[in-house]
Amino acid sequence: MTDRPDVPPDAAEATRRLIEVMARLRHPETGCPWDVEQSFRTIAPYTIEEAYEVADAIERDAMDELKDELGDLLFQVAFHSRMAEERGAFDFADVAAGIVDKMIRRHPHVFGDAPVDADGMPAQWERQKAEERAAKAEAEGRPAGVLDGIAGGLPSLTRALKLQKRAARVGFDWTDPADILDKIEEEVGEIRAEIDGRAPKERIEDEIGDLLFCAVNLARRYEVDPDSALRRTNAKFERRFRHLEAALRAEGRDPAGASLDEMEALWVAAKRAETA
Repeated sequence: MTDRPDVPPDAAEATRRLIEVMARLRHPETGCPWDVEQSFRTIAPYTIEEAYEVADAIERDAMDELKDELGDLLFQVAFHSRMAEERGAFDFADVAAGIVDKMIRRHPHVFGDAPVDADGMPAQWERQKAEERAAKAEAEGRPAGVLDGIAGGLPSLTRALKLQKRAARVGFDWTDPADILDKIEEEVGEIRAEIDGRAPKERIEDEIGDLLFCAVNLARRYEVDPDSALRRTNAKFERRFRHLEAALRAEGRDPAGASLDEMEALWVAAKRAETA
């Protein structure tokens, strides 16, 4: 590759030190006992948590925090890579080389002679990813499936969105948003019926799952990211509840000592204050 953008001169040294620190932490005799006893499964939840903390820092435009959170996430990559190296599977360099090769392959308009077409790039990427999934399925001796490659460990809302998008590409989709709203109303009715019939928790859970899946479908139809929408609603709920809490605290009280009607009135006041 020629005409490369400038790379910070200390990047290689910083990466080397990260790999060295990780190796020392995992040393079976002189390392940290906690780090040594970890496995891919025990570290995976921390990896997910760090990714969300990165997203949160971006949402708040907190650049200093973002730098730290990206470091924490990079440490997770180093941790998993070190554990894989101990098994003789791959190492940090293999991970880096793999993503470099993939990005070059998926950007022939940058690293090759393909014409630049910003509008056509998403479709081009999807074709390339589909080819990669098909090649993987062939190597594993099985037929390729439409839903191949959608990780089971994704957050549920995100995975629901990806499943629906993939199915929609082959025509398995509602054509009218009104049909989705009808389906949501149908699912609400089924939940009511299960509750009224004192159905076991598993059946109620199943119906609530159907409702959430339909809500994700509605969000997809209007190009709303459901996870982002829920994060915004979580933030709104927290903001308004804290307003309610502060109002009660000013009277020397707390939510536990207030009635539901009182808290509802304060909630409405908080909502009005935001929209005033």
